[in-house]
Order: sequence, then C-alpha cells, then structure tokens
Amino acid sequence: MMKYQTVVLDYNPKAANMAEAIEEQANALAAEGWAVLSFSVTPSGKAILLAQRETPEETHG
Repeated sequence: MMKYQTVVLDYNPKAANMAEAIEEQANALAAEGWAVLSFSVTPSGKAILLAQRETPEETHG
C-alpha cells in the first residue's frame, strides 16, 4: 500500500533560496523513507511537495 504526504514550504521569493529549501526538505523526507514525486511553486512564493512511501500490507487473520 502506498501512502502520500504533502508538505508546504513557507514564502521564499528568491529562486536560489527556494531551491535550497526544497532540497533540504526532500533530503529530510528521504531520511524518513519518503520519496518526493513532485513539487510545485505557487504564485504566492510557497512550494508544495508531494511524497510517497510504501507501507507494509496489514495482514488479517
């Protein structure tokens, strides 16, 4: 089963700073077992990251 998580990064109007913030968050998510699938920068200067990870299937007995 796949789980998904979204993360919103705060206002960051400069591209270099935004790229750094996205990279830091992506690495933090990866350390927790998440893989970033996509991200989008909004007109308001925020970024939204979408990540996924596989979770073990629950067994019913």
